[in-house]
Amino acid sequence: MQLLDVLFIVLIVLAVALGLVYYFNRKNMKRVTQAQDFIQQNKIATQIFVIDKKMEKPTPSNVTRAVYDQMPKTSKMRKMPLVKAKVGPQIVNLMCDKSVFEILPVKKNVKVELAGIYIVKIQGTNLANKKKKTFSEKMSLKMKELQEKK
Repeated sequence: MQLLDVLFIVLIVLAVALGLVYYFNRKNMKRVTQAQDFIQQNKIATQIFVIDKKMEKPTPSNVTRAVYDQMPKTSKMRKMPLVKAKVGPQIVNLMCDKSVFEILPVKKNVKVELAGIYIVKIQGTNLANKKKKTFSEKMSLKMKELQEKK
């Protein structure tokens, strides 16, 4: 075998791999857009009292059994942002997006948009700046404030 033969085989393998990645990416994007459309159609605004929030793996004890059975295996192995909240008279476990999870206050009443057990976004209050900041972020903000005062 010569160098050209090896390069030709490598190019064919790369082309097949790229084709498979493209196919599975398109398939996954269709699934994501369908899920987003479903969430947008079924969201409702409700008032919840956030009891606790944790990043943990879903189990039948912290997520309802029906939801746990429908989850793909990959999402069962990953840590997810889970929120324990009181919605009306009952206490339920909810899932949310990581960006919502970071600004969601604990032990407070919050008006949110829910789609089933998924928190889509927080309404009403300006919580965009309430995200927990690291020490370096806090120090850089203080430096900017001091520079603006001068």
